[in-house]
Amino acid sequence: MTHEQFQYLLYGMISLAVIVFIVLYFVNAGYGMFTGHKWGPTVSNRVGWMVMEAPVFLVMLYYFLSSDREFMPVPFLFFLFFELHYLQRVFIYPFLLKGKSRMPVVIMGSAILFNLLNGVMQGEWIFRQSPVDMYELSWLLTPQFLTGTVLFFVGMGINLQSDSVIRNLRKPGDTNHYLPQKGLYRYVTSANYLGELIEWTGFAVLTWSLSGFVFALWTFANLVPRAHAIYHKYREEFGPEVDSRKRIFPFIY
Repeated sequence: MTHEQFQYLLYGMISLAVIVFIVLYFVNAGYGMFTGHKWGPTVSNRVGWMVMEAPVFLVMLYYFLSSDREFMPVPFLFFLFFELHYLQRVFIYPFLLKGKSRMPVVIMGSAILFNLLNGVMQGEWIFRQSPVDMYELSWLLTPQFLTGTVLFFVGMGINLQSDSVIRNLRKPGDTNHYLPQKGLYRYVTSANYLGELIEWTGFAVLTWSLSGFVFALWTFANLVPRAHAIYHKYREEFGPEVDSRKRIFPFIY
């Protein structure tokens, strides 16, 4: 991919993220608590998560294995951070899911497409497009890397802990909805999304790249409207108990 083509991809993805952000305030994507028959054929959540998240893991692995920068310390660390997240999402998270929830095939397909493009954006920048002398060993001591790394792992920790809270709301066989109360759910109704947004903002900072920014922007565009929809869903079900919380950013929104 030429540098010009890569820039077209990034700016095209930025434009599309803005559109997605607006649309998702009017359309609730049909997965999780918003799954419905109108979204067409479905697969099990476990299969859906594995199939839709695996492509980005594999695309990044391809870029790593096909690059002559694969064992440069800084790009290698970027690769490890990125793959650590998706290792959990592809090979661990699906097997922790409880219940018999379903995922629409159309949702899974759209996620596969995004993940393929995101793998290209991140892998292309880290292993091919970035200036050869940009990510030298001294990068590890820059404010960008240090701050971004802290944000990345703090966000990952919040995301994992919040997912655990959600998974353990129900006992086996229970299909009722419950309002999560532990961790950051005391302050927001979508603490898991907050964690993921912090995590990928951290990745954008530690790589200090437009490709990282585009991923963080897409995370924002997808999860903030989703958090808004979940907040209102909880308000319908649990009423005033939700009023003391925000949607995704504590004390703000």
